[in-house]
Amino acid sequence: MKHPFLILFLSLLLLNCSNPTSGQLAAKKDTSLISYVNPFIGTGGHGHTYPGATMPFGMMQLSPDTRLDGWDGCSGYHYSDNYIYGFSHTHLSGTGVSDYGDILLMPTNKATFNNGADGKQGYRAHFSHDNEIAEPGFYSVLLDSTNINVELTISKRSGIHKYKFPNSDNQYVILDLEHRDMLLSHNITQLDNKTIKGHRHSKAWATDQRLFYYMTFSEAIDTIIYNTTNNPTKAAIRFKNPDNNPLYTKIAISAVDNIGAQKNLEEEIGAKTFSEIKAEAQNTWEQQLSKIIIESNNNDYKTNFYTALYHTMIAPNLYQDVDGRYRGMDLNIHETKKFEYHTVFSLWDTYRATHPLYTIIEQDRTNDFINTFLAKYDEGGIMPIWDLSANYTGCMIGYHAVPVIADAYLKNIRGYNTEKAFNAMKHSATRDKLGLKSYKELGVIPVEEESESVSKTLEYAYDDWTIAQMAKAMGKNKDYKTYLQRAQNYKNVFDPKTQFMRGRFRNTWFSPFDPYEVNFNYTEANSWQYSYYVPQDISGFTTLLGGKHQLETNLDKLFTAEDKTSGRHQVDITGLIGQYAHGNEPSHHMAYLYNFVNKPYKTQEKVHQILTELYTNAPDGISGNEDCGQMSAWYVFSSLGFYPVTPASNTYIIGTPLFDEATITLENKNQFTVVAKNLSKENKYIQSATLNGKPLNKTYIKHSDIINGGLLIFEMSNQPSSWGTQQGEEPITKIDEHLITPAPFIAKGNIAFKDKTEVTLKNVDDETTIFYKLNHSDYTKYISPFTISEATTLSVYAEKNNIKSSVIITKFNKINPNLSITLENQYANQYNGGGNNALIDGVLGTTDFRTGTWQGYHNTDLIAIVDLGKVKSINTISINFLQDQKSWIFFPTEVECWVSDNPNRFYKSLPKQTFNNKTPATTNQIKPATFNMNGYKARYIKIKAKTLGELPTWHLGHKHDGRSWLFADEITIK
Repeated sequence: MKHPFLILFLSLLLLNCSNPTSGQLAAKKDTSLISYVNPFIGTGGHGHTYPGATMPFGMMQLSPDTRLDGWDGCSGYHYSDNYIYGFSHTHLSGTGVSDYGDILLMPTNKATFNNGADGKQGYRAHFSHDNEIAEPGFYSVLLDSTNINVELTISKRSGIHKYKFPNSDNQYVILDLEHRDMLLSHNITQLDNKTIKGHRHSKAWATDQRLFYYMTFSEAIDTIIYNTTNNPTKAAIRFKNPDNNPLYTKIAISAVDNIGAQKNLEEEIGAKTFSEIKAEAQNTWEQQLSKIIIESNNNDYKTNFYTALYHTMIAPNLYQDVDGRYRGMDLNIHETKKFEYHTVFSLWDTYRATHPLYTIIEQDRTNDFINTFLAKYDEGGIMPIWDLSANYTGCMIGYHAVPVIADAYLKNIRGYNTEKAFNAMKHSATRDKLGLKSYKELGVIPVEEESESVSKTLEYAYDDWTIAQMAKAMGKNKDYKTYLQRAQNYKNVFDPKTQFMRGRFRNTWFSPFDPYEVNFNYTEANSWQYSYYVPQDISGFTTLLGGKHQLETNLDKLFTAEDKTSGRHQVDITGLIGQYAHGNEPSHHMAYLYNFVNKPYKTQEKVHQILTELYTNAPDGISGNEDCGQMSAWYVFSSLGFYPVTPASNTYIIGTPLFDEATITLENKNQFTVVAKNLSKENKYIQSATLNGKPLNKTYIKHSDIINGGLLIFEMSNQPSSWGTQQGEEPITKIDEHLITPAPFIAKGNIAFKDKTEVTLKNVDDETTIFYKLNHSDYTKYISPFTISEATTLSVYAEKNNIKSSVIITKFNKINPNLSITLENQYANQYNGGGNNALIDGVLGTTDFRTGTWQGYHNTDLIAIVDLGKVKSINTISINFLQDQKSWIFFPTEVECWVSDNPNRFYKSLPKQTFNNKTPATTNQIKPATFNMNGYKARYIKIKAKTLGELPTWHLGHKHDGRSWLFADEITIK
């Protein structure tokens, strides 16, 4: 006989077991979560964050400005500063380039338009951190110089300033539209005795940013003094306030028009008080932060966590008015109420962990973000790479909107036109710019054709893999094959001899090679920091290296290498553990690679070290630029105990948890809880694990494990264990179908030679057969090295299992054997142009200095002596120079030339050539210095090009004591 009540009891018991985080097992708050947020974290060092008030993903960022320019002033605020210039309404969080700082307001006690940056009396005011408070949605500070207390709070598109003056006399507010970047257009219009509106259009990182503002005051305006009668850029607004009430300024912004700004203010704030708006903002933040609850006895860890979570929720920024209108990438006005339109997509950074975090806790917003990508695709012709206020910035590499979409689609987040999204993804991958033409044709980007060629090849390959995964899920088999093959192009930049990813310069390896050197082959990194970037095919990469043991050995070397770099100074390379650079994104997945070789305890050691040493509860508590949430997303994921090494794989690699308990509450109302038993500073090793009550021996979990809700329990110890060390327990990413044949490379041979050169061909896959031809001959199977003695065109390809590689063509130049060159000053190796003979090798440079053909000298004159081998009659002598002022490359101030038949005595001086470096140049230029000989005979030619040295006062680099670069190319003698 069946017992219905027993059946009901067992059913409820099973239901609770399937969602074991319900009830008392979920982590619980001990106090308000906003109390754990410290917005000052990242405002020191190179974090580039700001402490002011903003809403989750809001349009307005109302924050103090303490710095007007410079790299560490990107957000407008740096903790080391002592003066506040005012409070502006837009700021960037953790970027490496400056912009924003729009519509500056500053309360003061006198009418002055000088901001005080020149050291003279102005409206800036001294302040002390002792009198400064920053919380989510609220900021306050006492301005010591004037004894004015300032409080700020915020809504999505609007905010309120509260000023408490010491007395009723001389109450001024300065409105400064000139603050920070260049003005293109502006106006200030007084509507009545309590209302002002206007616009500010400006040029900086975003070359055409359009912003409108509308503000009201709680007290009547007495008078307004303008800095000029003709279209003023500044106003000193004096108020009548005999009772010395707090002065409130309510302000809203819009990228559309003044009507939009007014509507934003009326709908969001209207008649609400400062206290009401503050309460709304902080309640919103409390709800946002409650998406993940942690339990820990370490308050610094909790502060680091909730500040990190807060930082992941600052950008992307809403870029749409309350009526649905927004300014699109075509700078025209569009309207939609189907989704919220955003800007500030730092995708090279955020596709790695920030957007994967959103697929867990911000699924609805993820749909908004992808709909925004597709709208930008319609408006501007391409999905964003790094967009800012309706502008493509041209910054960073890859097409990383693609993995964001693929990752979401494969996680069943599909609130957008999926066919259109897939077509937009393919569109991003099929352009001809940014090295893609060569990448598509050759499977590799040659150094001489595109800068940052190694990084671009590697990141395009990953992006292509995500297209392939989405194509497979959609049943698009042809596209799946195409992009899976392209995803293997990483093999074409792997040098099997050094086991590093290297640039292919005219199908040789760029040399001399130093893995510590930061040069134009990599993006904000060196070879150490990009040689492990194959998240889509870690199995295939491991095979190239020689097996798991070799990958483990190489990783050990990475983390114990000398923590310095050579070559170009790169301020982004920070947070070094050996050559692992946590302060910049290409390194972020590396600590987790030990799991793939069944050594998870090493991942646990490194992750724990990074969590506890490179994130601290201090202004300089982030080891690099915050980068719009990526540095913080790494911390959020890793402190929970797992990380998305390969977005679009639906897999998270387990590291080590930092908290006793953590619960994620999902939008589907499920909860996923992570419990770490016996956790302590020493007990960082995982002894064993269970998932929903069953043993978990694999060192990864699936996205579905989280979304379905569940309980992950770790047993911790102070010693490495055997957990996850057995074959089959490791995570795997691999490409095992539609395999490509990598293209062969020239392992030995001089591209520019005098007499002859012996050529050796090799392939990263020893099992391939290599074929080659010289000039117009037929292809021949490569058996052994061969010799080239004349100018020759070499064509090569490889074949395996009837699959051919791309054909790569290289031109060998023969230098006059009697011609030689001596350089008296040393060029910079990262810009060697091909070596000592670069100035006489017959290869001409283009306007892109990073393509490897220019020879660069930093703050050093170029002095070269060319020996023709014998006395000859000469008509002209010329040498090319490059100017790229934004990259600190200037023409020489003057070029001198002497000729002689005696190398020790140059007795004939030719007329000096001079260049004008006094004015800014917006475009790159190549100019020659040409000397006429008119048949005069000589053997030796000496050229001296004088470097500019200290940068001009008008150049941004002058403020950093910058010195110029001199870039030279071919010396041509006719």
